Amino acid sequence: MASSKRQTTMAKLNRERKVMEKRERKQEKKAARLAAAEAGLYDPQTGETIIPPRAEVADESDETGEAETAESERSTDPT
Repeated sequence: MASSKRQTTMAKLNRERKVMEKRERKQEKKAARLAAAEAGLYDPQTGETIIPPRAEVADESDETGEAETAESERSTDPT
C-alpha cells in the first residue's frame, strides 16, 4: 500500500513564513545593536541606542546655484 503525500496547508505555510520573518528581524536588530556597540553608540545598561546630536550644516550649493541662475538670466535679457 503506497502512502499518499499530504499537501501543506496555506495556514501552515503562513505560520512558517511569519516565524522566518521574525527570526530575520531579530537578526537585523542584533546586528544593528552590535554595530552600534562597536561604534560606541549603544548603552548596555539601558538597552538604548545613543543618537549623537547632528551638526546643522548650511547647504551653500542651493544659495550659489540660485545666484548663478539669476546672473545668467540678467545677462541674457536684452533690456
